[in-house]
Amino acid sequence: MSDRKEFRDLATPEAAREAIDSLDLSPEPETVPLEEARGRVLAERVDAAVDVPGFDRASMDGYAVRAEDTFGADEADPAELDLAGAVHAGAAPQVTVAPGACAEISTGAVMPEGADAVVMVERTDEIGGGPDAGSDPDRIAIRTAVAPGDHVMSAGADIAAGARALGPGTRLTPREIGLLSALGVDEVPVEGRPRVGIVSTGDELVRPGEALDPSRGEIYDVNSTTIAAGVEEAGGEPVLYPHAGDDYEEMERLLRRAADECDLVLSSGSTSASAVDVIYRVIEERGELLLHGVAVKPGKPMLVGCLDRGGSEAASGGDADARTGESAYVGLPGYPVSALTIFRTFVAPAVREAAGRAEPATATVEGRMAVGERYGEGRTRLMPVGLLDLNDGDLPLVYPVDKGSGATTSLVEADGVVTVEPDTEYLDEGERVSVQLFSPDVRPPSLLGVGEDDPALNRLLDRLENPRYLPVGSREGLRRLRDGVPDAVVIAGPTDREVESIDLGGWTRDWGLVVPAGNPADVTGLDAVVDRDLRFVNRPTDSGLRRSLDDALDRLAAERSTSRAELTEGIAGYDLTVRAFESPARRVIAGDADVGVGLRETAKRLDCGFVSLGEQSVVVRAAPERADRDAVRELAAALDDPADLLEGLAGYSRNSRNDP
Repeated sequence: MSDRKEFRDLATPEAAREAIDSLDLSPEPETVPLEEARGRVLAERVDAAVDVPGFDRASMDGYAVRAEDTFGADEADPAELDLAGAVHAGAAPQVTVAPGACAEISTGAVMPEGADAVVMVERTDEIGGGPDAGSDPDRIAIRTAVAPGDHVMSAGADIAAGARALGPGTRLTPREIGLLSALGVDEVPVEGRPRVGIVSTGDELVRPGEALDPSRGEIYDVNSTTIAAGVEEAGGEPVLYPHAGDDYEEMERLLRRAADECDLVLSSGSTSASAVDVIYRVIEERGELLLHGVAVKPGKPMLVGCLDRGGSEAASGGDADARTGESAYVGLPGYPVSALTIFRTFVAPAVREAAGRAEPATATVEGRMAVGERYGEGRTRLMPVGLLDLNDGDLPLVYPVDKGSGATTSLVEADGVVTVEPDTEYLDEGERVSVQLFSPDVRPPSLLGVGEDDPALNRLLDRLENPRYLPVGSREGLRRLRDGVPDAVVIAGPTDREVESIDLGGWTRDWGLVVPAGNPADVTGLDAVVDRDLRFVNRPTDSGLRRSLDDALDRLAAERSTSRAELTEGIAGYDLTVRAFESPARRVIAGDADVGVGLRETAKRLDCGFVSLGEQSVVVRAAPERADRDAVRELAAALDDPADLLEGLAGYSRNSRNDP
């Protein structure tokens, strides 16, 4: 063995990491049933195929009413409405709420036809009937006024069909599994789990459960089970192979078999300079040795290399698990403490990366409130919050994420909870708080964005490393940027709110009216919506599409020497708003509306008709104080040339900032 090559100079830890990073451990993506998806990592974006909820539903017990019937009602002068019937959760409504009438309704029940709001039962009184009278009431006194949409969760208010539900790289915890279940998803595309073959070597080793002879220096094989548990914890699939002694041919056979069947082969023991250590020669003769020995303690005798595939009995016999090319290889020290230390320090991160897993986090994180939060209900509050670490030497930002107890997306958008004690009325901006993470595996986002929802934006987010985006609309997004919470905001259309920010780029999109395929009502523009008896569906006032629509109505009103308010009074459904950019089109497809505001791209994708009302600018802007963050630089770089983001999107083009 005098001709054996030796690595006399120990590699630095950085060099060891670089050597392991140069190896390819990545498996192919796969599709798994939802019930087997916990802990896996999404390989591609999942969009909502249905609205959640799928119907307009009451958010509390009370009475479904037409809001206009309650206008002016108060404790002193209640409005009296006829009781038309009752609607219960889980049952289709069998009642219609006509003018001057109401219907008893349970939390979660479908809103009956004609009703557009719910009055809490606490703000009502029964008139006639009752226990004393021996009959049911026939009228209800309403002691408060409500507006359309009060105490109603509209279809898609939690998450709307067509919206970006979860992005690639998302680890599926019970929170995400719940959201996917709500969307009716039964199988998901996930990153493959790297198969890691584990081979323990040494004549002295005995598998647990077998007879041990201490007089011969035998010891139980600790490393196989310990490293297998570490592989599974890191997201890999451990494969244990039979114990190998120090026989060269047997060791070569096991290593070649493991290489043919796995993405990574780990051995423990036989890595020192002893004459009986033969793994060194196996790697040299059957693959490539990248380094031998690392300047760390414990764990100096470490090997990194690769093994050629195709020479084992499994490969030559056409085994389904046999692979081609080469397998990554790492030789761990024999002592259990050293082996586990080297695995956790150098190998586990590579396995996690190949599996799409995040680095582990502690279960509790100290942070500082990004904004003030008022609370005074006298009860303990478990406030869902998100985290954003600015890497500025200060504590991470903590911002409230609370869309209501009925919204499953609150769990996905939050990282943990802050317990607010009953006697706490206000959390100050900058106040230190303790965040209990939903799990130690929670990975806060690298970038926090807010604002408008948009198909091109969905593509952009897919290309960023672990972003979080809250589609709160353009106006609300600007308000949050002003308050100093997000890194970036996406604004669509005109805005009258000026906030200091940096323009990173954007695009334009064709917007207008979405109608049924073939345009059966022959809608040609806003005149038809204003002048004819067509059912309309709108976007919320925070939406950029809504602002562009209102501006167009202002122009039409000026042409007619009237006001926008006068025009909108004649639009049936102008105040009916839905959450996401596809939602109006889906209402049109369902036959619930004749016309909706939307995008040409949406109409094309859903096979609807479209009447253009113009182009709308979409701009991505960043907070000036965050411009030097790596995540913001990554976002800016992705926007330098958006041509590939817009490819195939109907009505989309680059804005002037991106023109050559």
